[in-house]
Amino acid sequence: MVADEHGGGGGTDGMLHTSVVSKQSGVIAGMCGVDRLVERHFADCTLNWMFAEGQTVEVGDQILRLEGPAEQVLRCERILLNLLGRLSGIATCTAGWVGSAGGLGIACTRKTEWGLLDKWAVHIGGGLTHRLDRSDALMIKENDLAVLAPDAADETAAVAVAVSGIEMASNAIFTVVEVRDEFQAIAAAGAWAEMQVARSGTDRIVLLLDNMGVDGCAEAHEALIAEGLRAWCILEGSGGVVRAELDDWVASGVDLISTSAINRGVAPLDLSMRIIGGD
Repeated sequence: MVADEHGGGGGTDGMLHTSVVSKQSGVIAGMCGVDRLVERHFADCTLNWMFAEGQTVEVGDQILRLEGPAEQVLRCERILLNLLGRLSGIATCTAGWVGSAGGLGIACTRKTEWGLLDKWAVHIGGGLTHRLDRSDALMIKENDLAVLAPDAADETAAVAVAVSGIEMASNAIFTVVEVRDEFQAIAAAGAWAEMQVARSGTDRIVLLLDNMGVDGCAEAHEALIAEGLRAWCILEGSGGVVRAELDDWVASGVDLISTSAINRGVAPLDLSMRIIGGD
């Protein structure tokens, strides 16, 4: 972002005293990024924060003061506002979802535009970050089944074979298996339960109910209860999740939903920098 500015700008040789003000209410996120930006690239400037990370600001609130040589302050302005505005927008959006979810977990996915920065903002907004990277958890998806269970009669059987082959010593604590109907969910949970009982374990498997919709997820939830397998699972509804259906998702029986809607295409929090003095 600094490179995109091409070192341009300009201004007087004097000092500027500026204030970043919120033009709408929201949750502030991204302070660590702004601190690093100023420290590494605009070292002659000083920052003073009026709020803490995760606090809510209202219209007209002064969030921070930035002081320093005019040339550095003016070069820093747009970068700082873009960074703080975007992450605060994501945190604000996430907080809105979480506040409407009635205790249902709200997670982002690995579909991010700014990677860990986006996930940090989701966390500050009260959401779940899911996996930060591929090493965080074993995840078995549709494309993996062809490799892990090439001789299985069908995808339901393939799911059971793939789960039965999981190395528990390293993956028991966090494994995600993508399923597409209640039969695959039962197959995965059943194979997992057998392995846990055999090792006297109590770990649960995350079943990602992919594109099954609210009704399909509710059916999987009830089917797992009927089979005595629900206690071995964490159910994650994913695919086509929209905020308007949150009440339906809460009633579906899933433990959490995951969606990229809380961090992709989210409007930034509207902020502005105002000059309040100069030397």
